[in-house]
Amino acid sequence: MKFSLKALFVAAALTITIGTANAKPNGLDQIKRNGALTVGVKDDVPGFGYMNPATKQYEGLEIDLAKAIAKKIFGNENKIKYVPVTAKNRGAFLNQDRIDMVIATFTVTDERKQNFDFSDIYYTDSVGIMVKKASGITSFKNLENKKVGITQGAMTATTIKNAAIKEGVFLNIINYPSNRTLKDALDNGEIDAFCIDKSILHGYLDSSVTILPEHYDEMMYGIAIKKDNTPVTKLVNEVIRDLIKSGQLDKLLIKHKLNF
Repeated sequence: MKFSLKALFVAAALTITIGTANAKPNGLDQIKRNGALTVGVKDDVPGFGYMNPATKQYEGLEIDLAKAIAKKIFGNENKIKYVPVTAKNRGAFLNQDRIDMVIATFTVTDERKQNFDFSDIYYTDSVGIMVKKASGITSFKNLENKKVGITQGAMTATTIKNAAIKEGVFLNIINYPSNRTLKDALDNGEIDAFCIDKSILHGYLDSSVTILPEHYDEMMYGIAIKKDNTPVTKLVNEVIRDLIKSGQLDKLLIKHKLNF
């Protein structure tokens, strides 16, 4: 009888252990235990995610989205840790559990859905091209043999290459690590054009540059979450849907000058 009871306890313990090992982690519980939401954001994209050098504070649509999610989880929008990310490293940071989610002008594609879960779409854009006014470039066809800068890891590379094939134009495409370095390269004459989503280009407009009339493809932004993390994805979607239903998302677009 003693042996049978012991065997029963061992079997029960094994069942609990195996069940725990096979259970999918609930990232929402982990976020709550951590006491703050850790979000990968851009720090060089005015209107979306930008570190204001004057205030030393993050600002933009995606920062406000992060605050709304933190408020939903903790009842306090300030319980956030911001981690600056680039198009090249944001996916790796998420998979390495360095961040809980990515809110960083992340375009949703079928290929990316194989690696990450995505929220509902919160912004739709298209790829555009910025040039110096003094360059005399007024259309895509004027870019023949010109140096076109793009951001490493962004979807822009595929879009601009397809556009070049369609227009019969040869481009010299050069990769840069960030949008800020791209704008600097354009200002310094290292490249002839700066290519990225149009809303991002608008954040870098000044009196010396212009955005060409052509635009390509549809870029739909979603919040990226680690694969199969249903509780977090569900909560994020609740926040986005509430913002849309209440009209608050439209107000945020106006606030950050993204309603064009």
